[in-house]
Amino acid sequence: MEIKTDIFLGDSKEILKTIPDNSVDLIITSPPYADQRKNSYGGIKHNEYVNWFLPISEQLLRVLKPTGTFILNIKEKVVNGERSTYVMELIIEMRKQGWLWTEEFIWHKKNSYPGKWPNRFRDSWERLIQFNKNKKFNMYQEEVMVPMGDWAKNRLKNLSDTDKKRDESKVGSGFGKNISNWLTRDKAYPTNVLHLATECNNKKHSAAFPENLPEWFIKLFTKSGDTVLDPFMGSGTTNIVSQRMNRNSIGIEINEDYYNMVEGIINSSKYVLFEQKEKYGNIKETRHTTVR
Repeated sequence: MEIKTDIFLGDSKEILKTIPDNSVDLIITSPPYADQRKNSYGGIKHNEYVNWFLPISEQLLRVLKPTGTFILNIKEKVVNGERSTYVMELIIEMRKQGWLWTEEFIWHKKNSYPGKWPNRFRDSWERLIQFNKNKKFNMYQEEVMVPMGDWAKNRLKNLSDTDKKRDESKVGSGFGKNISNWLTRDKAYPTNVLHLATECNNKKHSAAFPENLPEWFIKLFTKSGDTVLDPFMGSGTTNIVSQRMNRNSIGIEINEDYYNMVEGIINSSKYVLFEQKEKYGNIKETRHTTVR
């Protein structure tokens, strides 16, 4: 099976227009947060963020397969002593575009820096918002199962009568559980909280993903040979992990320094590079990287 990694230098809003409809299985990205990364990306004001992002999410909706998933890593900033609402506003507007807000994961950053603020504690988590085009989408839950843990030794040791049959939810949700079903199992499904350290290695990027973050979602929502897209490629972590996991990938980056850095990593990995002379308006020519 040929695995292909395409990286593009330019504006996501423009380059996304060249990607075919319904061709991507998973989108995972962390766009510049509002009023942050000014040196790298110029910064987008919090009150302009929604209007800036919506043309991009419109293209992402088009290129994502009906069975695909979009994971958006984003976090509200503090403005004049209170949290900005731009993330909530973005979710509402994306739903109007046709997106389904399916789930929200929390990335708990285990090694966040200590600090002291007059009216809040240190920020140790970020949102990972899941969007889909349809209620039915590809999801391979068994790929991310975790060990049952020591809690099971005591919790499952002495089961009550209620534990041995389906116990319906007391709030009338229609959900229920049968604890005895887990007696012989050594693995369980994870929660929607991911406890992962931030990237500690110097990747020469202001906000590099830890590799196990995209890896977890690639396991959950794709299989070998599928295509993963990161429209804000940055240090290229999503693309590098995708290639290692036998997935095709597409990366788009507007910052030439970061693009060149990722290209250097690709070259050092002995990937085969092909120059493509096609131009996208004022965007620099793109380079296609094919891994065989």
